[in-house]
Amino acid sequence: MSALAEAQQAFFFLIDFEQKNPIVCPVAEAESSGFQFEVKGYGNFNAKSLQQTPLPLSIVPVPKTIYSRAYHKVVEEIYQGNTFLLNLTFPSAIKTTLDLEEVFHCAKAPYKLYRKDDFVVYSPECFIKIKDGHIYSYPMKGTIDASLPEAQKILATNPKEINEHNTIVDLIRNDLSKVAKEVQVTRFRYIDKIKTQKNEIYHTSSEIRGKLPTDWRKQLPELLLSMLPAGSICGAPKEKTVAIIQEVEQEERGYYTGIFGYFDGENLDSAVNIRYLEKKEGQLRYRSGGGITFLSDLESEYNELIEKIYVPVV
Repeated sequence: MSALAEAQQAFFFLIDFEQKNPIVCPVAEAESSGFQFEVKGYGNFNAKSLQQTPLPLSIVPVPKTIYSRAYHKVVEEIYQGNTFLLNLTFPSAIKTTLDLEEVFHCAKAPYKLYRKDDFVVYSPECFIKIKDGHIYSYPMKGTIDASLPEAQKILATNPKEINEHNTIVDLIRNDLSKVAKEVQVTRFRYIDKIKTQKNEIYHTSSEIRGKLPTDWRKQLPELLLSMLPAGSICGAPKEKTVAIIQEVEQEERGYYTGIFGYFDGENLDSAVNIRYLEKKEGQLRYRSGGGITFLSDLESEYNELIEKIYVPVV
């Protein structure tokens, strides 16, 4: 990565949550390595038009008994002071008439990634963006069904959502401060809407910006690794929270909630690997979850995990 960045050669990269299996290759080699991707309009593939409206998708959520056991362990850790925000995730079984590549072409998202016969990501969340010497991050925390009465007001004023978002913004601001100066929150808790195959969802994000040193390309691997895993999909404090995640989730996340991105020779853009559909032992699984705090309740958190199982179609 350092060599490609310093040579200002375009490259693709993918880093897993556990940081055990990172992949970096020149953009020209990504497709032959089994990867198709799109980052904010730039893609390395030929688009295919598929007529699937509504998109067929049936869901068998993770059993509530399994989720509940992990949830109560997380709550216990919160009250012991070991974590104050933990993003708890599980896979749910999915059935659809489409294969992974067809889902990749159907989904509409600013960041999309397909690994042949393995997984597809259609993420709405930026990890970091580097442009004109500045670094930006856009942590996303807080979602709600847009069809609910006064949904935007509820999302904007819900104490649990406010607390969770504030925690992640503070965490990401601290992460950026490790690599940049003049770090500031430039937009706070703005609301976007996503249309899915089943409904519309509002979600809240913030923009945080910092100024990088002029030789940031030499330091790019260290810069990325110092901020991993992404705060929005682990929690705070990071080190202890990640240890609890590895205890309660029962399996490694792999590339789910890792990051992928594209360096064009001058600037960089990257995504958090959420909205993640994978094939494992012939079964399609969708991985999802949400942040647990002292204000959480089991029913709401379990329902949020299910609510996030979707494919954005427009």
